[in-house]
Amino acid sequence: EKSYKTAIENNSILLRTNKELETFTFISSHDLQEPLRKVKMYTAAVMANENKNLTGADKENLSKVLGSINRMQRVIDDLLLYANINDSKKLLVNTDLNALTMEVIEGFRETLIEKHAQVVCEGLGHTKVIPAQFRQLIKNLIDNALKFSHSERFPRINIKGRTTPGQLLNISELLPELEYFHICFTDNGIGFETQYQDRIFEVFQRLHGQDKYKGTGIGLAICKRIVENHQGIIVASSKLNVGAQFDIYLPVS
Repeated sequence: EKSYKTAIENNSILLRTNKELETFTFISSHDLQEPLRKVKMYTAAVMANENKNLTGADKENLSKVLGSINRMQRVIDDLLLYANINDSKKLLVNTDLNALTMEVIEGFRETLIEKHAQVVCEGLGHTKVIPAQFRQLIKNLIDNALKFSHSERFPRINIKGRTTPGQLLNISELLPELEYFHICFTDNGIGFETQYQDRIFEVFQRLHGQDKYKGTGIGLAICKRIVENHQGIIVASSKLNVGAQFDIYLPVS
């Protein structure tokens, strides 16, 4: 009876939180986006029309304004994506994960060449996922690995997949009677200390300063939300200055 009451209370809190999230989504998509677009438009117009009359300091300051606007736009876009993940239709499609992942990798071609980075995929066969969300998941993980690459070595990313019975995984959050598609994503970047392995999935939780590593601090939170929307789990582990590993477990339906 106590557990039942606790479940009811937690469900009530969850419903209230989701309602607040819906309100935020509405405000973000309407009340914040439009004035932001206008500020960007007018700032760009001043830079274009008054270019000859602007001093070097003026141009630098206006460029900083545009940079700040663009960062705010990325934050809003990421928050909207985060908020809307559960609202999207859960259409699980039997998907060639290798082909989908290669499409994502192709989108990083210029960055991979610039950083002399290598991405190796192995065992990514077919399983049922929400394609658009899985594409975002892989994109965010690759982007994270490239962003936090080590300065003294070329980035190397390994993505391996295999199907494993839940009873062999020995993970309390997984059901032993189900099979899971396990995706192991590893990199050789700067990594992080073990104490932060849960914190990195929280919204706006950054382990490094904005001045050194660009980003909104939402990317991994989106990854976790996507995996949970597939009824799976994602676990992070790392050794500082050695690299990071993300283990994703998706139930095979």
